[in-house]
Amino acid sequence: MTKVLISGASVAGPALAYFLAAAGYDVTVVERARELRDNGYNIDFRGDAFAVLADLGIEDRIRGLDTRMRGTTVLDETGAKVGELPREVFSSDVEVPKRELTRLLHEITADRVRYVFGDSITSIEDGHVEFECMPAADYDLVIGADGVYSNVRRLVFGADGLVHLGLSGAGFSLPNHLGLEHRGLLWRDSGAMVYLCSANDPERLTVGMSFTTDSPELDRRPRAEQEAAVRAAFAGYGWEIPRLLDAMATADDFRFDSTCQVRVDSWSRGRVALVGDAGYCAAPTSGMGTSQALIGARTLARLLASCDDHAIAFAAYERELRPYVAENQEIGRAHAQSLTATPA
Repeated sequence: MTKVLISGASVAGPALAYFLAAAGYDVTVVERARELRDNGYNIDFRGDAFAVLADLGIEDRIRGLDTRMRGTTVLDETGAKVGELPREVFSSDVEVPKRELTRLLHEITADRVRYVFGDSITSIEDGHVEFECMPAADYDLVIGADGVYSNVRRLVFGADGLVHLGLSGAGFSLPNHLGLEHRGLLWRDSGAMVYLCSANDPERLTVGMSFTTDSPELDRRPRAEQEAAVRAAFAGYGWEIPRLLDAMATADDFRFDSTCQVRVDSWSRGRVALVGDAGYCAAPTSGMGTSQALIGARTLARLLASCDDHAIAFAAYERELRPYVAENQEIGRAHAQSLTATPA
């Protein structure tokens, strides 16, 4: 059996593991986190992603988890209503909490794939892999499905390929004191934006506080520095902003990330390939990240299973998927530019 190591247990990694295991591969998934990640924003499914969900056997279950968002009210910097956005602006046919997809993907692969949590790759040399904790081992193929800050991409491809699109922000939740029900609020001023919604849990508000930045450097800084940057960006504003900043300080689900894309000249090198955000993140502003990860995983698995030569399969994978990724990345850039522009 062909031995495959996949780094990353979020979306692209487990989806790829499912299809490869079904094709007879011996698959191990290594994940830096000590357990399945239970955070992240709500995610959308579009177009051919539904066919992938069907192939995974989870389409009906995903549809049953839809947040049923009904739309978003747009506010100016004073909190006054200035417009309405229909549901499709912020979500598609189906929107679910990311943790639910991660849970389902793990559920359908747990009995056919070996998962190793709390470990990470430290070196890769032509299929020989060393880890922080596990003994070194040899694999026929190594796949990086470990996100925007991919460890595999750093070790094998050198240049990080990260392109910052001018936005960073914090996400967290707090009690739903506004009484929102399957609706969102979008507050904007020049260089700052807040999105609030109550969807999957009527008792909680999900908060995203975004602001313009020059680089994604804050992503790697301690939480205290990230919070300080958020407070500086939103200092002096009224409406609900002070209350949100207070809630941020005690939130146990705080997260911080930047709006970035990943652009590298090649998605493979030797026995190593990249899939999902690790190789071609389109940015959250594209609304296509999850769909792209699922489609990329199925495409790579199909081509590997149909060809005895991984180099030929890797080349076909990139040739087939590059136009789709380029289109999604253009959408991500355009939407990021619209969000960083001064509101009319």
